[in-house]
Amino acid sequence: MAELEEKGPQPLKIILFKGAAALVLGLLILMLPTPENLPPEGHRLLALLVTVVFLWVSEAVPIGTTALFSGAALILLNITNATKAWAPFASPAVMFVLMIIMFGVVLNEVGLASRIMYYLLKFAGTKVKRLSFILALGCTMTSSIFHDATITVIMVFAFVPVFMSMGLRPGEGHRLPMFFMLLIPLAASAGGFGTLLGGGRNPLAMEILQKFSDGQLKIGFLEYIIIQFPICILTAVTTWAILWMLVRPKEKELSGVNLPDPGPMSTGERGVLIIFIITFALWFAGDLTGWHYSVPAALAILGFCAPGWISFRTICDKFPWESWIVFGAGVSLGVAMLDSGAGRYLAEVLLPLLDGQNQFVVYFGMGFFGSFLSSMMSNSAAVALMLPITLPMAEMMNMAPQTVAMLAPMTTSFIMLVIGCPPTIIAYSTGYFSQVQFIKVAVPWCITLLLICVLSMLVYWPLIGFTG
Repeated sequence: MAELEEKGPQPLKIILFKGAAALVLGLLILMLPTPENLPPEGHRLLALLVTVVFLWVSEAVPIGTTALFSGAALILLNITNATKAWAPFASPAVMFVLMIIMFGVVLNEVGLASRIMYYLLKFAGTKVKRLSFILALGCTMTSSIFHDATITVIMVFAFVPVFMSMGLRPGEGHRLPMFFMLLIPLAASAGGFGTLLGGGRNPLAMEILQKFSDGQLKIGFLEYIIIQFPICILTAVTTWAILWMLVRPKEKELSGVNLPDPGPMSTGERGVLIIFIITFALWFAGDLTGWHYSVPAALAILGFCAPGWISFRTICDKFPWESWIVFGAGVSLGVAMLDSGAGRYLAEVLLPLLDGQNQFVVYFGMGFFGSFLSSMMSNSAAVALMLPITLPMAEMMNMAPQTVAMLAPMTTSFIMLVIGCPPTIIAYSTGYFSQVQFIKVAVPWCITLLLICVLSMLVYWPLIGFTG
């Protein structure tokens, strides 16, 4: 994988201006009176969050340093203790992302990424429009079954060598690789809610619904697919359409790309492929084994390296460490938001504003809040925070709790910041787009997909008899 884009040094006065602006924003939040239902540490957390997000988006300093600063600031501002501030950097989710990105390095080094790209181009062709449309559908559909990070890392590592061979290197502002590097993670994220296998937020939402209803309301595996999966087709097509409108590359074709027939698989390729298949099988059997999904991933890394198909030193040398640290910081801030009461305060203040509104506004407002939370914490954490508040609201407003529960995993799939989910972090690590470029695409993408999903809830769900 290409290294993170190395930007040239910014003038000192610009760095100082951006840093001062971030500090002033944080201080302004801190100087506001603390509401009664917001703990003091939650108030400080919101001030820190504004400062950190501004530094990330403005890229005043390298994002990795801002990420480490956020962990230190949690301790410095007495929001949490040192253990709780740094532990999320090595949480199960973060370690899983680390190993999934390592999978990408392995794919690239043993030659499987080139082989995947060869067969993709053979099927879809080199015309950018056709290729990108098929890619969007493929990423969305497969991420409903496999983890969206897995799909992203496979496709990102398949495309990067092609762009490098075309002379399109990171940090040079090329629109073609930026288009594909944005399309892959957003399309993958747009499909994670399609089945219960697509991500932890899906079974979590069903579990919260059952607890809320004392076991009376249950949605089975197949029923879940019927309710959610068809909407993934709409999110896939919409994702492609939005990217095509906002970041359409001038190139009509991947010119100069003539990948040779990879021929028979090497021993290393066959071995790595077998390990991948076994790993996927173990992920699917998670309910039987009881293993956390990071366990099969760790065993896979062992399986790749032990026979000598790739050295662990090579994996570490090619690994984009900065992007992983940024994701760890996002998880750390998300945990702090939950523990400090800041997240619950935002929910208690903002969600009641929907009371008395029509159904469309209520669903869209709940969905937007879920996307907002998911942009700053893991989507599972966002579901865990919003459903205990939105389910009682739905009952008081005579809305079906089932529909609200099914809304949560759907809308927390759409994020507006790079730090929001593993797929976007993986793609960002290539260096082909900046955070500002991502936000310019992700915000309209998120809002449009929320509209598509809410309309689908109001039109499609009644057609299949799912009205709660």
